Amino acid sequence: MAIGFFRPEAVAAVIRWREALVGAGLAVLGLWWILGPGGLLALVGALLVLIAGGLILIGIQRGRFRGPGGGAGAVQVDEGQITYFGPLTGGAVALRELERLTLDRAMYPPHWRLDQRGSPALLIPVNAAGSDALFDAFATLPGLRTERMLSELGEDNRAAVVIWERAPLRPQAARLH
Repeated sequence: MAIGFFRPEAVAAVIRWREALVGAGLAVLGLWWILGPGGLLALVGALLVLIAGGLILIGIQRGRFRGPGGGAGAVQVDEGQITYFGPLTGGAVALRELERLTLDRAMYPPHWRLDQRGSPALLIPVNAAGSDALFDAFATLPGLRTERMLSELGEDNRAAVVIWERAPLRPQAARLH
């Protein structure tokens, strides 16, 4: 999507960080209302600054999760089911039946590996079309540490790391990474 005279890289950056940018704009508006007219508008401005702060935090997390895109295949998340349509592979996993979520950085590009009992693992490139919908899907997993997932996504080593397990298959004293 090219918009007039804007460079495609600039448009991609705005799209990637859109929630955080909207939050920053709302924060500026709220601060202007607090510092400007005052009165009742200052109370609305203070509420707007609080909402904007939450939107900025969520936007930063989502922006860190979103990749450059352009990967193979497409992801669809619908009613608790993740479906991947790839050029060579594909499949579906129900979130309620997901046993383990792994980030496999040994593959190029890195892949999400979704393990479900009784089915082969579903491998999804992190840059597949629609993969940003996985952020909300993964956030519903009980006990998932979002910040840890984002930091592992930003790491540069080539090892696979377990991000989340429903029932750990390892001793409790063993670390996940």
